[in-house]
This record gives sequence, C-alpha cells and structure tokens, in this order.
Amino acid sequence: QVQLVESGGGSVQAGGSLRLSCAASGNTYGIRSLAWFRQAPGKEREGVAAIYTEDSATYYADSVKGRFTITQDSAANTVNLQMNSLKPEDTAMYYCAASTRMIAGVGRAPRYDYWGEGTQVIVST
Repeated sequence: QVQLVESGGGSVQAGGSLRLSCAASGNTYGIRSLAWFRQAPGKEREGVAAIYTEDSATYYADSVKGRFTITQDSAANTVNLQMNSLKPEDTAMYYCAASTRMIAGVGRAPRYDYWGEGTQVIVST
C-alpha cells in the first residue's frame, strides 16, 4: 500500500502562485507514475500534470502548459506542483495520484492506483 498526503493549497488572487506538495509513504518502490489531478464542483476529475519516476519525463494538460511545473524529489518521496499565473478557472480540489504503471501522458483517473485526500486551491479575481 501507498499513502499520499497533499499540502500547500490555499487562496490566491489571479496571477499569483502556489506550490503543492505530495508526500508518499509505504511501499513506494513499485510506483512508476505520479500525477496531479483536479476536480471542480460539478465537473469530472481531470489530469493536470504527470511525471515518470524513473526518468522524470513530464506531461501536462493543455490548459496548464507553460504555467504549471511538476517535479519529484526521489530522496524525499515527494512530488510537487508549482503553479504560476493562476486563473480563476484553476479553482478546484487538487489530488495527488500514483500508479504502478507508466501511464501515457497524464492519463485518466481510473488508471491510477493510489490517491491522496486532496488540497483546496481557490483563485479569486
């Protein structure tokens, strides 16, 4: 089993920045993909960014390219999401996810095996 705990959410004005972190614990040896998803009220959960643990290759949703950056710290078993130039439409609950598979691109939520409980991001105008 793998446990994921997110931190770093909060409220920010449009144009601002936030940095999310996700700490992984447990049997993390088999994890191949790490990702951030988000879900706004009344909407489906969507993939935002993903990273392969083996080579740190990264993938992004078109809506966040050039604004968000996903990184991993293998020694600390953490994955981070730096979010710049935030927009009101980025408002959502953000979830960390992990998979034992190397998922093509960010992939869809059902492809991920483990989930955190989420951290709220609110971007105001």
